[in-house]
Amino acid sequence: MRILGINALFHDPSAALVIDGRTVAAAEEERFSRRKHGKRPVPFSAWELPEQAAAWCLKRAGLRPQDLDAVAYSYDPALARPSDAMGLDDPWDHLRQTYAREAPRFLATALPGLDPGRVRFVAHHMAHAASGAFAAEGAERSSVLVLDGRGERASHLAARRIGDRLEPLHAQDLPHSLGLVYEELTEHLGFLRSSDEFKVMALASYGSPRMMAELRRYVYPTADGGFHATGVPWSEFCPPRGPDEPWTGAHADLAASAQAVLEETLLDLVRWLHGRTHDDVLTLAGGVALNCVANSRIAREGPFSRVWVQPAAGDAGTALGSALLLAAGAGDAPEPMAGADLGRDWSDAELGAWLKTAGVPFERPPDIAATVAQALADNAIVAWFQGRSEFGPRALGHRSLLAHPGHAGNLERLNDVKGREQFRPVAPMVIAERASEIFDGPLPSPYMLFVHDVATDWRERIPAVVHVDGTARIQTVDPEREPLVARMLTEFERRTGLPVVVNTSLNTAGRPMVDDPRDALECFGSSPVDLLAIGPYAVRRGGIFRAAEEG
Repeated sequence: MRILGINALFHDPSAALVIDGRTVAAAEEERFSRRKHGKRPVPFSAWELPEQAAAWCLKRAGLRPQDLDAVAYSYDPALARPSDAMGLDDPWDHLRQTYAREAPRFLATALPGLDPGRVRFVAHHMAHAASGAFAAEGAERSSVLVLDGRGERASHLAARRIGDRLEPLHAQDLPHSLGLVYEELTEHLGFLRSSDEFKVMALASYGSPRMMAELRRYVYPTADGGFHATGVPWSEFCPPRGPDEPWTGAHADLAASAQAVLEETLLDLVRWLHGRTHDDVLTLAGGVALNCVANSRIAREGPFSRVWVQPAAGDAGTALGSALLLAAGAGDAPEPMAGADLGRDWSDAELGAWLKTAGVPFERPPDIAATVAQALADNAIVAWFQGRSEFGPRALGHRSLLAHPGHAGNLERLNDVKGREQFRPVAPMVIAERASEIFDGPLPSPYMLFVHDVATDWRERIPAVVHVDGTARIQTVDPEREPLVARMLTEFERRTGLPVVVNTSLNTAGRPMVDDPRDALECFGSSPVDLLAIGPYAVRRGGIFRAAEEG
């Protein structure tokens, strides 16, 4: 079966292609359109489809729209209820539902040749669940927990995978939503709702959870696999912060309190689910699963032996999940994801042609990994553009900014380069076999979705990647899966004695992650990055200025 998955209705529009149960391609529309998150999650944008991402997925496989056996749309309007009946203040939601019902015809227009009768609606949270349970390795018998802002009529799903079947166990009806509560807090703290929730998680590390007792009046588990989460009077806890105003201790304390209440509610849900299934493996999906602090607590204190989180846990991942769910239902055994590098790539010759067209001086060193390692050892900041782009919000060694972790000032330096808040941490990447020497937490951690305690004797050695609370959100690198990144790390350690390199996403604030060579050159040209490693080629900032002076 050739199945194209589509996520479009709320935010992070995306497309994924699954052929005979194997994930061939997956990409987010933002990487093509260069609009962060693709669009804002308002009813008036619900008609917008991931047209470029879908067209690229088909091109990657050499398919035409008429070659598809099915298109899976990750929302089922037949399951929805009027927003006021669900207790939501969303007076234009009926427009969103109209667009959803007309999705087959919209898709047939966007993909000429597609028979609209081949479009299948897939329940939103089942798509999320499939993106976890069917994409994880070794999860043929596992539990899955989905939590986000909202789906058709719920904000949560507990389910179980047995073979190629997903069995729903419990759902929490709206308006109760841990995701919506966290979105409200994000807005109250002066950040962009449905976009900057990760900033709240980072800010929480600077605060004390002194408001937990009061928050528990509004957010708490109900002991039946569900929870209460609505009606939080945020202004009674602290005044709202304007987007350009400095944050205060009260803002950090509120963030810390909400984070702690979220974690304890999630732990209750996890324990309830395990009590029903007694499985060893738990997979997580939905936007709340991008909260790596909560994920670590679930792994550390929860009853499951292994926790796996979908790297595209937000709505983008439902494109993949909906396609996998249809594939499983058609008898195609879903194959686990081999990695998150499911997007676009270019050959060495194509990259060289891009550089020649751009008219920038470049070189092809004998080993780009060694060249980058030396630049990092010399305390350069390196833009690293290699292989296929990542699916999901994390830079995982394909579209990354790299730096030396041993200089504390590199945290401020990188935040300045990216134009973002100074309380934001950056992450370490480390070869998997060395991780346990330095970091205490769930291992391996290839998708940067857990936080780890940094060993005391290492905190002063790699201060740039140690957060204020002594933790780090790490990425472990498997040399077999990522040989080039592993070689760069090995070469860096040979020069510095440190098996860790700073890794953060290759973008600047408010912009999507770099995806194609033009994006990489624009980002390199507009920010103080010292070296661009693009495929086997190196572009040096000093070389560009010397060439300009000579010209």
